[in-house]
Amino acid sequence: MIRIPQLLSYGWIGLVTAAAHYGVLIGLVEFGRVAPVPATLAGFLVGAVVSYTLNRRFTFETSRGHAQAGWRFLVIAGLGFCATWALMHLFVNLWRLPYLPMQLVTTALVMAVSFTGHKFWSFGERR
Repeated sequence: MIRIPQLLSYGWIGLVTAAAHYGVLIGLVEFGRVAPVPATLAGFLVGAVVSYTLNRRFTFETSRGHAQAGWRFLVIAGLGFCATWALMHLFVNLWRLPYLPMQLVTTALVMAVSFTGHKFWSFGERR
């Protein structure tokens, strides 16, 4: 069952995670002259570390240790990483749309799916 406080916590932590992700993305694109797709993947990795650390502590009550929750988190994050690459490649490289608005769309899609995966599998209680 999804609880409102948990969803709000995930949302606030998502904003912090997005700030880290977007900071790396924008910094690499605008100042490092890195193409948007590899830059967003670098940002995704930074955001994943922030997300795991904060969500494990504040959002999801879990009895799973880091060894068990960590690899599960990596599986969900890996799927999000692949989805981020595919969507941004489609939007930016193939359709030639502006990278920042398309990153917002990508973030919303990946975040919605990731919440469910983390709640019920990464940090979900053992049965």
